[in-house]
Amino acid sequence: MLALAWGAGAAVVLAGVFLLSAITKLASPAAWRAQAVGLGVPAPLAAPVPFGEAVLGAWLLVQWHRPLAAWTAAGVLVVFTALLVARLAQGQRPPCACFGAWSTTPIGPGHVARNAVFLALAVFAALA
Repeated sequence: MLALAWGAGAAVVLAGVFLLSAITKLASPAAWRAQAVGLGVPAPLAAPVPFGEAVLGAWLLVQWHRPLAAWTAAGVLVVFTALLVARLAQGQRPPCACFGAWSTTPIGPGHVARNAVFLALAVFAALA
């Protein structure tokens, strides 16, 4: 029972992360798209990302089919992290864009580590 509660808590934390990310991107959509393209995201794919994050955040928050929501979050985090690692491997350090206009810090190993923590939370939320 305790693991179930911790899993629910992990899902709520992730929900907050995805909702905050979506809100900050939607607050400045032009800045988000420019940052995303600079990070290597194809322009047509950049526009729907905040909406997907908002839906995923809400899904995690309401705990409906939590394991599926958490595995979906894990998949999204793997894609985001792979993009960061690819840019770092190429020697590129564009702004993170992780939280829209709030994220102006160039990407670095800390961003990858942060995403690894979020990924661990997602896996825990899925399995607990």
